Amino acid sequence: MVYLVYDGSFEGFFSAVFDVYERKLEPVQIFRQDVQIPALFAERIESFTDHKKSLRVAEKIASLTGDQGIDLLWKCYLSEITGIENDMLGAIRYLLKAGKDVFSDYGDPYVLTLRQTEKKIRRERHRMTAFVRFQLGADELFYAFIEPDFDVIPLIVSHFKGRYADQRWLIYDLKRKYGIYYDLKEVNFVSPETDNPATSSGILELQEEETLYQLLWKDYFKSTNIQARKNMKLHLQHVPKRYWKYLTEKS
Repeated sequence: MVYLVYDGSFEGFFSAVFDVYERKLEPVQIFRQDVQIPALFAERIESFTDHKKSLRVAEKIASLTGDQGIDLLWKCYLSEITGIENDMLGAIRYLLKAGKDVFSDYGDPYVLTLRQTEKKIRRERHRMTAFVRFQLGADELFYAFIEPDFDVIPLIVSHFKGRYADQRWLIYDLKRKYGIYYDLKEVNFVSPETDNPATSSGILELQEEETLYQLLWKDYFKSTNIQARKNMKLHLQHVPKRYWKYLTEKS
């Protein structure tokens, strides 16, 4: 067994796929470099990200599936599920062998896994657009902290930019230590190392009015709750408990 290790980027994955075909590696599995892989009776090869190689793979896939195929693979990549790269590789191999779009063939185990993963990603994206709660900081910046199961921040950019275009905001993923910052003109990806006003400690200081707004929201939430119709099982299905700590009405 050959373990092909890449840098964890989407472009790096496509470069690894190119290497699989160029080097005729078989059997082979692709893993991110930060994933612990078994070393016994295995050959470890490092795949370096190469823009030209990545582009050739992307263009070939797009020629058979259109942008939908790239989008499917992109969303599965964002799932960060250990080993998802090998399901992606399996689906790509099936695609190239068939010479036509097979990403709707649910009879193939690799394609089925990708479609099931895509469904999970869509669900998590929807939850993030519904469960994000902004707080107004002392520096007039609205900010929100999230910890989604999957890396869905790239998928929620357009939603929040379109909906909150008249205010500065930051959405920060505590689990992955990066976020998106909107400065009334454009959205930028930021991290603690980024020299950006959105990452200053000032955002942690709430405006005086914000505390009052939060109390009013909690009172409204409580007053509209009908105890006689309370169904906690159904409630947990729609609002899982792992999201509660970032919901104002649940704190």
